[in-house]
Amino acid sequence: MPRIIFVEFDGTEHPVDANNGLSLMEAARDHDVPGIEAECGGVGACATCHVYIDHEWVAVSGAADRVERELLEMVEGRCEESRLSCQIGISHEMDGLIVRMPEAQGF
Repeated sequence: MPRIIFVEFDGTEHPVDANNGLSLMEAARDHDVPGIEAECGGVGACATCHVYIDHEWVAVSGAADRVERELLEMVEGRCEESRLSCQIGISHEMDGLIVRMPEAQGF
């Protein structure tokens, strides 16, 4: 079971032991991680689960597809590391993954 560390904009860390096969959004939601609203329920339609994935984890997490990239273009705080956490499936290779949340999603 991989351990994912969700980091709020203020630096508060939320380590989560996540089940393989869930999305990052589902793992955050199931562990009450603040800042991941997921209003659309994980279908990649709202961008309320926007996160930043460090470059060294892109090979493991995968790249955003065209539809996800188009949605992210409308997101406040978007950068090269931006992803929708609902579109990233968890695997055992993600043990130690650090997921950062943008300031716009801070509470």
